[in-house]
Amino acid sequence: MTAHVRPAPTNPSSGDGAAVPGVRLRLVATPQPPLPDPGRPVGLTLPGVVTPRPAHRPGPRPRGDRPLDPDADFGPAWSSRADLPPPAVAGRSVLLLALEVLLDRRPAGQLRAVTSPGLFAALSVGRRPAWCAGGTAPLVLGPVHVCEPVDGVAEVSAVARHAGRAHAVAARLEGLDGRWRATALQIG
Repeated sequence: MTAHVRPAPTNPSSGDGAAVPGVRLRLVATPQPPLPDPGRPVGLTLPGVVTPRPAHRPGPRPRGDRPLDPDADFGPAWSSRADLPPPAVAGRSVLLLALEVLLDRRPAGQLRAVTSPGLFAALSVGRRPAWCAGGTAPLVLGPVHVCEPVDGVAEVSAVARHAGRAHAVAARLEGLDGRWRATALQIG
């Protein structure tokens, strides 16, 4: 490494030729986040409301036809659509089960097998819609509509009728280990 030393300039106003320390101006680019893409929509958030982070997608799981690797990740495995049952049947079961739990007609523990841990916790201790506040009126779930945006994910929706009123219900199902599991639920 070589260093370059410049002679210090003299101060012409002092008449004695005293040296003035050299001042160099160096522009340094400060790291900045990239500018937002003007063509991309902006996600709006409400003040004081924390938006949930997306769930962690677990890694792959070893298959039975290969020898076990002790360093492999043994978490749940994502299933493709070909490995899953029809989403309309599973979606109807999940929606009906969740509504019956909210109406206090079933114990909340029955949701554990068909929901993600986060959704189960929210349904166990969360607020209930006002129309789910008891009563013995029958609950009727209309036809279930299915949309599959990507492989292994299904979004189901239906209309629930209770006490003479209609309410929209929807759920997001994700295929884990060969079965559907609800990860989000919206009740109107």
